Amino acid sequence: MRTKSKTGVRIIGGCWRGRRIPVSNIPGLRPTSDRTRETLFNWLQYKIDGACCLDLFAGSGVLAFEALSRGAAEVVAVDSHRQSIRALNQTSQLLGASGLTVVHDKAERLLAEPAHRQFDIVFVDPPFELALHETVCNLLDENGWLGDTALVYLEAPKGYELKHPHSWSLEKSGQAGNVDFRLYQVGD
Repeated sequence: MRTKSKTGVRIIGGCWRGRRIPVSNIPGLRPTSDRTRETLFNWLQYKIDGACCLDLFAGSGVLAFEALSRGAAEVVAVDSHRQSIRALNQTSQLLGASGLTVVHDKAERLLAEPAHRQFDIVFVDPPFELALHETVCNLLDENGWLGDTALVYLEAPKGYELKHPHSWSLEKSGQAGNVDFRLYQVGD
């Protein structure tokens, strides 16, 4: 079940709790549901404060804005769709989200380059039809985008088997409708 309406999706916790952000009408855009976000941010509750996050395939930006609302120091939101980039920038201005950096690029192209910095938490939620989960996870790991104890959140179609990098371990998992969601811990 997805929380999507004419007025957008709502931020469910933190300083912007209850605020709605717009959702563009883009094929394949699936904002993370309220229930799934509540579970995810319960998992992250002791790790989100002050974290540097990377939101790949940001779409509406609901994960990015939820993270900032709950105390993340910075979020870099990456999306390749111009309409999403416009909406992310408008929502950022509306909320006064000074910790948000919006990057207009394909995630897999950006991650193919050696990292210029590392992140504490990464959100990976590509359009399911693109089947980029493994490619993106491998690029994150191989090119130095992840801190030593980073967490990687992944949304995938129900039953999707991810061949994740060997140094990752599955910490938590859940399911909502036709979506599996998982949290991986990086490091040995």
